[in-house]
Amino acid sequence: MKNKHSFDVIIPARFGSSRLPGKPLADIAGKPMVQHVFERACESDAERVIVATDDMRVAEAVRGFGGEVCMTSADHASGTDRLQEVAVNLGLADDRILVNVQGDEPLIPAQVINQVAANLAENTRAGVATLCEPILAVEDFRNPNIVKVVAAQSGLARYFSRAPIPWPRDAFAVHANELPQGLEPRRHIGIYAYRVALLQSFVTWPVAPLEQFEALEQLRFLYHDENIHVAVACAEVPGGVDTEQDLQRMRELLG
Repeated sequence: MKNKHSFDVIIPARFGSSRLPGKPLADIAGKPMVQHVFERACESDAERVIVATDDMRVAEAVRGFGGEVCMTSADHASGTDRLQEVAVNLGLADDRILVNVQGDEPLIPAQVINQVAANLAENTRAGVATLCEPILAVEDFRNPNIVKVVAAQSGLARYFSRAPIPWPRDAFAVHANELPQGLEPRRHIGIYAYRVALLQSFVTWPVAPLEQFEALEQLRFLYHDENIHVAVACAEVPGGVDTEQDLQRMRELLG
C-alpha cells in the first residue's frame, strides 16, 4: 500500500516569459535555472518530478540533465491548466496529489514541498493546499504585488487579495505607517498542492469575476466553494526570479 502522502511534483516552465524571455534556461552558476528547481524538487519526498513545458529548447535542456519532461500546449492561460494537461497525458488517478512548484524558484526548500503535500493529504475538506509567511513591514502590507491571505481558525483560506487585509481600521486612523501589535498579516506563497480530480473541474470553469479583478487564479477555487488549506511555511521561501535584477541576485547567491 502506498504512503498516503505520496505525491508528484510538476514544474511548469514556459520559455516565453514576458519580462524575462527564455527564463527557464537562464544560466545560474553553470546550470539552467530549471535544473536548480528540478534538483530542489528531487530533494523532496516526491515519487516523480516532471517539468511541463511548451518549448523544445527547455525540453532538450531538461533531458540533457536527466530530467523527465511532459510537453504541453503553448496556449495555457495558467500553470494550473498546464498541470491538468500533464495529469491527462500521464493518466494520473483522480485522487493523486500533484504539487505545483514554480519553474523560477531555484531556492525552493524541499521541506515546504513536503509540507504542502502532507497538508492536502491530511485535510480532506480541502481541494487545494498552499502556504504563507508573516508580513512584517507596512510597505509590504500595502504593496499590491504582494498577495495577502486571510484564513479561518480551521486553516481554510477565506480570501486572497492584493489589497491590505485585514485592514486595521482604528490603529491606522492613529498610525498609518506601522503595523499594529497583534495584526499578523500573511503573505501568500505561490506553491500549491492539488488533487487531480479538482484540476479536471478547474479547467471547465470560466474565469471568475473575483479572479478577473484581482488577477489571482486561486480565487476561482473559492468562487466555486472549493476549500484552500493555508499554513505558515515551515522554512523560509526566498523570492523567485521575475526580473533581470532577481536573476543577478540569484547568480550571486548560487555562484
